[in-house]
Amino acid sequence: MTVAAPLLDLREVGKAYGDVVVLDGVTFTVEPAEVVALTGPNGSGKSTLLKCIAGWEEPTTGVVLFEGSRYLEQLPRVRAAVAVALGGGADFPGLTVREHLEFMARGHGNADPGPIVAAVLDELDLAHMAERFPFALSQGQRRRLGLAACFVRPRRLLVLDEPEQNLDRAGREWLADRIAAEQRAGVAVLMACHDPALVAAAADAEVELGFDLPDDDRDGAT
Repeated sequence: MTVAAPLLDLREVGKAYGDVVVLDGVTFTVEPAEVVALTGPNGSGKSTLLKCIAGWEEPTTGVVLFEGSRYLEQLPRVRAAVAVALGGGADFPGLTVREHLEFMARGHGNADPGPIVAAVLDELDLAHMAERFPFALSQGQRRRLGLAACFVRPRRLLVLDEPEQNLDRAGREWLADRIAAEQRAGVAVLMACHDPALVAAAADAEVELGFDLPDDDRDGAT
């Protein structure tokens, strides 16, 4: 009997910048419809690890596999399956919020993105900003735009960096419910998270990164 490969499989992933080691030997898997939370203090490498997973950074050691093959973000099967929200928001500053989401949806095969874009704008409380440009958004609104760009496209894996940032209690409760809905739809979620309540409410598994860095080396490795 053939056993299916994990959706995402990290094997001894490490990352160093010169002599500064940010990650060392990180190994875990994410199965379909599983929610995994990355936790740990600032400086433990959570954001760096997500960038290595998403292909934004190249690991120094180890390998990231997607369904048993090396994760390469340029492969059509990977691009079609993985939605990423790392950092503050839009990649297309010359497009309005609505245009950005429509562009993202059309790029993933939705010829009539209007209804789903409108629904996601309402859900994330961005409808009143739909005709604004990303530079006019607050940091929290830009982060929600990044989430919205994930929700208007097909996905089997969500990779999120601290999606709870800039959300109040009601917003974090919404996020927990939304993650649960994604899971029910068969979507796996890997998220870096600083909120223990959100981790407890939403995650099936927790991967704690505890590598300690000197204070001077923490920039960019959170």
